[in-house]
Amino acid sequence: MKKIDLRRIKTYPLKGRKSKVKIKDFACLAPVPSSFARFLSSLPDILVGRNLRELVERIVWARTRKRPVILMFGGHLIKCGLSPLIIELIQQDIVTCLSTNGSGIIHDFEIAFAGRTSEDVREAVQDGSFGMARETGEFINQAINQGSEKGKGIGESVGEFILQSAFPYKKYSFLAHGRKANLPVTVHVGLGTDIIHQHPNCSGAALGQGSMQDFLTLSAVVSRLSGGVVLNFGSAVILPEVFIKALNLARNTGHKVEDFTVANFDMMIHYRPLENLLRRPGGRGYNFVGHHEIMFPLLVQAVREKIEGGRKG
Repeated sequence: MKKIDLRRIKTYPLKGRKSKVKIKDFACLAPVPSSFARFLSSLPDILVGRNLRELVERIVWARTRKRPVILMFGGHLIKCGLSPLIIELIQQDIVTCLSTNGSGIIHDFEIAFAGRTSEDVREAVQDGSFGMARETGEFINQAINQGSEKGKGIGESVGEFILQSAFPYKKYSFLAHGRKANLPVTVHVGLGTDIIHQHPNCSGAALGQGSMQDFLTLSAVVSRLSGGVVLNFGSAVILPEVFIKALNLARNTGHKVEDFTVANFDMMIHYRPLENLLRRPGGRGYNFVGHHEIMFPLLVQAVREKIEGGRKG
C-alpha cells in the first residue's frame, strides 16, 4: 500500500506560531516570608491558575458594583469546618445570598447546639440508629413547622430559631449570622433525603411549603443576577437543578439575566453542575476540582485581600 511522502510536508518557524504557554506565564516562588496575595500571583497564569485569579477579579468586580454574589453549598462544606469562613463572607458583605440543602442546616444546627456533627453512617445504619439524635430531629422540625405556619422559608425559620436560642456554639452558625444580617438564606430539600425526615414531628407539608418559599426567594435573587457571581461548593444534584429552574423562572417572568459568572467547586466532575451551572445558563463558567477544605479557604482569602486592598487604595 502506498505511504504518504513526508518529504512533501510544509513547516513554519516555531517563533511565528501562536502558543498557549509562554515563559511569562510560568509559576514563580513567592519570597519567604510572603503575603497571600504574593502567593496567589506566583501561581502560573495558565489553565486553572489563571481561572482562579479571573474568578477572584469577577467576585470583587461584582461586589464593588453592588451586584449579587450567591454562595450555594452542600453539607460537606460545613462538615469540613468552614462555617467561620462563610460567616466572614456574610459579615464583610461579600456574599448576598446563601443557598444550601437539607444536610447543610442539619450540620449547622448540630454545631450550634452541641459543638459537634457528622456521625459514622456506616456504623449507625447497621442497627438503625443513623440520624436518630433526638434534638436534631425535634428542634429542626419544630422550627420548620412553626415557620411554615407564618409563611416563612426554611432558612429564615431555622436561622431565627438558632439566633434566638441559648445554644452555646451558635456563634458558629451561618444560619444565625445570615438571619442576623437579614441575608436571604434559602434551603432546598428533597423529601426523604435528610435524617430529620425520619422523626415523628416531621411534616411533609411544612417542608414543602418552606422549601417552596425559599425557591421563590432564590428566584428573586437570580432575577437580579446580571453582572453577579454564583459559587457552588459540593452540591452535585439539588442546587444545580434548583438554580436552572430559578434562572428560567426569572427569565420567564420578564427579567433579563445575562453577563453573570458561575463557578463550580467539587472533588470530582459531575454531570448536573457542568450542564445546569456552566453550560446551559449562558454565563461565564469555571470548574475547579479539589477538596473543599483547601479550595474554599484559598478563594475566600484571595477575595478578602483583593477587596481589602481596594478599600485601602
